[in-house]
Amino acid sequence: MDPAILLPAASYEFATIQKVSGNGPAVPASDQLAAEEPLEIRVGYEADGLRQHRTLSVTMRTPGHDEELAAGFLLTEGLIHTKADLLGIIPCPDVKKEEEAGNVVRAELAAHIEVDFAALERHFYTSSSCGVCGKTSIDAVRTTSCPVLPTTGPHLRYAVVHQLPEKLRVAQAGFEQTGGQHASALFTPEGELLLLREDVGRHNALDKVIGAALLAGWLPLHQHILLVSGRVSFELVQKAAAAGIGILAAVGAPSSLAIQAAESFGMTVLGFVRNERFNIYSHGWRLG
Repeated sequence: MDPAILLPAASYEFATIQKVSGNGPAVPASDQLAAEEPLEIRVGYEADGLRQHRTLSVTMRTPGHDEELAAGFLLTEGLIHTKADLLGIIPCPDVKKEEEAGNVVRAELAAHIEVDFAALERHFYTSSSCGVCGKTSIDAVRTTSCPVLPTTGPHLRYAVVHQLPEKLRVAQAGFEQTGGQHASALFTPEGELLLLREDVGRHNALDKVIGAALLAGWLPLHQHILLVSGRVSFELVQKAAAAGIGILAAVGAPSSLAIQAAESFGMTVLGFVRNERFNIYSHGWRLG
């Protein structure tokens, strides 16, 4: 398996359970669980001629690829736009509690980056029951983090789409071991798997993929296909658009707001991609 796909050891934990088959009895066994711990993302930035540090976000994630997660988060939130906007991302050296060790990273931003913390009061649209107006959410995201997607491609053949779920499944080491992780993966238009990341959070898995691509200097991802293992939410469409991805495919279903956003951003969204079938929800001209 490609090293880019391997599961970090910290991504899972062992637990003693009891297994029941049929009418029993319960049998003691060991099981692997997807690890979940908080990650605090801090930023270092220039303000009034001084280097300042401040906590930006705390997210529940599967440990591993934390620098990529932070980089992807900063990009998809519109705080940075290129690799040059980052001086580096390091495990935070000044944590005060033992339980925080390994769960805090600090992204040092280039001096020209201006941080508007008021504008970064996010998560108001992440809950499906938050009641925020769809148009307001889409317009707010468009003005902060989403570039214009190209109208010249990529073009994807139906036969390639049918191949993607099996390639994703085979490469999902975390899901294979725990059954509890989502995956996001980048493919070429020919169906070659380039990069895959897993996490207990769907948005984290995508941030890790985008962060890895950012740090590798691949952005914008105009000629890449994104496949996610679950459903498509508004937030996933926003993150994909921020990275310049024109085709987002999913094993599950999209939400209504996700499709409204995709239509607005010029993104092709495919849903229920499995068993040699899929639905085209927006901008189907990229398929054929």
